[in-house]
Amino acid sequence: MSQTEPKSKNITWHHGKLSPEEREKLVGQKGAVIWLTGLSGSGKSTVACEVEHALIENGINAYVLDGDNIRHGLNNNLGFSPEDRSENIRRIGEVAKLFCEANVVTLTAFISPYRADRDRVREIVPQGQFFEVFCDAPLDTCEERDPKGLYKKARAGEIPEFTGISAPYEAPENPELVLKTGAEDLELSTRRVLEILEEKGILSL
Repeated sequence: MSQTEPKSKNITWHHGKLSPEEREKLVGQKGAVIWLTGLSGSGKSTVACEVEHALIENGINAYVLDGDNIRHGLNNNLGFSPEDRSENIRRIGEVAKLFCEANVVTLTAFISPYRADRDRVREIVPQGQFFEVFCDAPLDTCEERDPKGLYKKARAGEIPEFTGISAPYEAPENPELVLKTGAEDLELSTRRVLEILEEKGILSL
């Protein structure tokens, strides 16, 4: 389903009046994509929303793109086959890129189980503005939490192709940050995300 080239050949890229540098100066902040990945129940959405709140409180324009929320609209025609999962990530990667180019600190909370799909998003985001954050919580911890009751259904065979149970998850090999969300508290995880953004010059709090 995914494609790398537009179907139409009669289109031309339209350039705006502002360069990325001019936009950054006028807007007053850099854009970034904070890509949180991990198993269901690993804390991706929780961390993303907490970081978003902290950033906005400090005057930084930030927004969370959440996996379930996106499937209610933009990607509501996709299922959970390997092909649909890849297309899901391709689409949201393009959206995250646009947000980043608009100088928004964009937090995405998606299982995004395949390494190749995450790497493709990294390739299209401006260099130095993509941060892969692995929410590393053990499977048994995620199952104990089971905030949506999905693991119970997956174990009962009610949900096919469920990541971590009947479908694979490929953990990041070289993420910018690993959050031990099965052990560390939310405050620490949030602080660590903010710290790496400061270290890399994305923001100054």
